[in-house]
Amino acid sequence: MNTKTLIAGLFGGVVYFFLGWLLYGMLLASTFEGMAGSAQGVSRGDDIVLWALAVGNLAMGVGMAYILNNWAQIRTVQSGAVTAALVGFMLSLGMDLIWYSTSNLSTLGGVFLDVVVYTAMSAVAGAVIGWWLGRSSQA
Repeated sequence: MNTKTLIAGLFGGVVYFFLGWLLYGMLLASTFEGMAGSAQGVSRGDDIVLWALAVGNLAMGVGMAYILNNWAQIRTVQSGAVTAALVGFMLSLGMDLIWYSTSNLSTLGGVFLDVVVYTAMSAVAGAVIGWWLGRSSQA
């Protein structure tokens, strides 16, 4: 993995982290709480393990940057947003439906809301990654 991909991934990870905080942690927190399944005691509430959350978001950013740079050859904001939205949609739909089928973590409505939110987050992260990849390829 080259430096360009790692820097793009860092930017993408920061976008995922802050959009996650805004959307999941602030704006839609009560909505998602209302769409929780029957499983009890699975939410950490205020005891979030921040380092793991940060590393997880960075891993998502680096993973998306790797796909956009090395496999899709993305170099623009628009193509980054579209491609990342598609990748984010497919990954979140797959994972959420698997969790829905095997656990009581969320209602089906919560699954679909999560897919929409994660797809939007991926589009923004992909736009930033695409911008960086296009910018750094001109340097």
